[in-house]
Amino acid sequence: MSSHRRRNLIRRGAPAVLSAAALITGGLAVASQSSAFANTTTAAPAATVHTHRLCSQPSKPGYMACQAEVRTDLKAQKSLGRQDTPKGFGPADLQAAYNLPKDGGKGATVAIVDANDDPNAEKDLAAYRSQYNLPECSTSNGCFKKVDQDGGTNYPTPDAGWAGEISLDVDMVSAACPQCHILLVEAKSANMDDLGAAVNQAVKQGAKYVSNSYGGSEEAADTASDDQYFKHPGVAITVSSGDSGYGVEYPAASQYVTAVGGTSLKKDNSTRGWSESVWGTSAGGNGAGSGCSQFDAKPSWQKDSGCAKRAVADVAAVADPATGLAVYDTYQASGWNVYGGTSASSPFIAGVYALAGTPGNDVPAAYPYAHPDKLNDVTDGANGSCSDYLCKAGTGYDGPTGLGTPNGVAAFTK
Repeated sequence: MSSHRRRNLIRRGAPAVLSAAALITGGLAVASQSSAFANTTTAAPAATVHTHRLCSQPSKPGYMACQAEVRTDLKAQKSLGRQDTPKGFGPADLQAAYNLPKDGGKGATVAIVDANDDPNAEKDLAAYRSQYNLPECSTSNGCFKKVDQDGGTNYPTPDAGWAGEISLDVDMVSAACPQCHILLVEAKSANMDDLGAAVNQAVKQGAKYVSNSYGGSEEAADTASDDQYFKHPGVAITVSSGDSGYGVEYPAASQYVTAVGGTSLKKDNSTRGWSESVWGTSAGGNGAGSGCSQFDAKPSWQKDSGCAKRAVADVAAVADPATGLAVYDTYQASGWNVYGGTSASSPFIAGVYALAGTPGNDVPAAYPYAHPDKLNDVTDGANGSCSDYLCKAGTGYDGPTGLGTPNGVAAFTK
């Protein structure tokens, strides 16, 4: 039994939460919209947004929580009429907001690492891609592949919360990189050792881009996990920064990964046509994670002066459920919903790395630091109360959004 399994501390991902299954038994909240957010110049004010986190707080030592939230103030849509549009941003919105090429990444494999099984993953992905006229991505055409953490088909026990997370992940990779292949690696549990084994399996399977949408509290043993699971030169590994506001989680704190923060994304009348601010408030407790690691060493490419160790995050993308994403999920869920959380931004950024091309034999997390001018600098907002840039946006690097959000793919190449 590994040292991780003998840990006495519980990795605490988020405050007590409800699983997706609870949303079914408890019912979804009342409000609905007649159009996607993309058809309006503003999204719902944060005060009117009600959400549930998809994954519950870990109850055993060494376990992690997924970083996804579902809007409960919007009625789920089981099916769409001919003229209906899913609520939330879709691929065309995100491609426009982040200036992404509509092709590129052809044949590149983006791996998604999650815990437990989503029995409906492939068919739900097909529904999402069909709705948005994206190329087919199935087992039969070689675009989609699902394996367990050992590389086989002995899939773990299904879980409604993690199934929602999986749906969000594969849909966000599809939105960023429609030509990419998708490898789903399902860990048999949310234990860091199992999830880490799934990361290693993804790399073994040949993926050059690996997204991880989960996290928990830091521990001294994290540096051992760094070397065991995340030290893969030449592989772009992205990790959600967290959904609980100011504060650092692992594995986002790993010096070998790209820690991905979150923003609120809105259409406007600017030259870009979009604006972004930090997902969160100065009150904290909800929003993108950020801060200064307790244990992980500062990477050589990170130059901020207010944190002697690893600072989180590196880059960001939309994560605020108030300006959330359309996702199709039917495993103990009701079809089209609006999801958010940094579980949206991590797989999206993995897809952006894939659009940018095969990494060199180094740590791709360093690439944005060489090209900060190729990112959209986010200068407004906060995710908690602190005295400096680690929780407050500003010009240049800040904790909640890192160096900024994609403006094309140039910042994600060497």
